[in-house]
Amino acid sequence: MKKKLVIPKFTTEDEEFKFWSKLDLSEYFTSSDFKHFDLNEFLKYTQKEKTRRITMRLPEKLIEKVKNQASLLDVPYQSLMKIYIQQGASK
Repeated sequence: MKKKLVIPKFTTEDEEFKFWSKLDLSEYFTSSDFKHFDLNEFLKYTQKEKTRRITMRLPEKLIEKVKNQASLLDVPYQSLMKIYIQQGASK
């Protein structure tokens, strides 16, 4: 790194545009400052798992019980059901 890049606070988009369009990053960085970025490797670890919709018949009392627990935890009841299923499958 050659010198530290100080980015000012902008009051308008036009002001910001002028700053970035006049900026020469080679005054602040050398090629050794940059690291290789592998998009495929990044996506492998950040993409969400694929999900599939299913239909299940459950007793109404069980659904109400889970809804009440979810309400107390302030989370959607279907998300809580997924957590319970995952915990059961992990055993």
